Amino acid sequence: MSPVVVVMLLLAGLSEAAGRLLPVVARRPGHSRSHAVLLLASGAVVEGTAFALWPLTAWTLAGLVRPAPAADVAALTWTPGLLAPLLLAAVLAFPLLGPVLHLLLFVKVGLDLVGPLAAATGLGWWAATGCVAVAGAGLGVAIEAVRRVVA
Repeated sequence: MSPVVVVMLLLAGLSEAAGRLLPVVARRPGHSRSHAVLLLASGAVVEGTAFALWPLTAWTLAGLVRPAPAADVAALTWTPGLLAPLLLAAVLAFPLLGPVLHLLLFVKVGLDLVGPLAAATGLGWWAATGCVAVAGAGLGVAIEAVRRVVA
């Protein structure tokens, strides 16, 4: 992964974590700032990791649906062009700032991943869409479980 992609993933993770954690911290006035910063930093790493794993998880699911492609085909990875809408979606994750637009941008990012996944694996468009959707939903459920345990 290029340094630009890593920075974009961390910024998307930070923004997503801020949108999820700030309302929780604001409701609990007894928390110290250092505790809030620690929660925000750890949330950014967890969210950024989940974003980074989305293409890899979709690639793995595609491998289960169809045998792995030739060894010379590289796994699906993030590029700055694919990641820019995800970063925008993370910025819009703040509560009441646009949940519908946030969801639409995540769908757009997922659809942007479908084309390269279908081309790299030889799957049809619908099968690749299913792999990306299941991977995104699975990672979303896992992150929500982590949030519930931490909160």
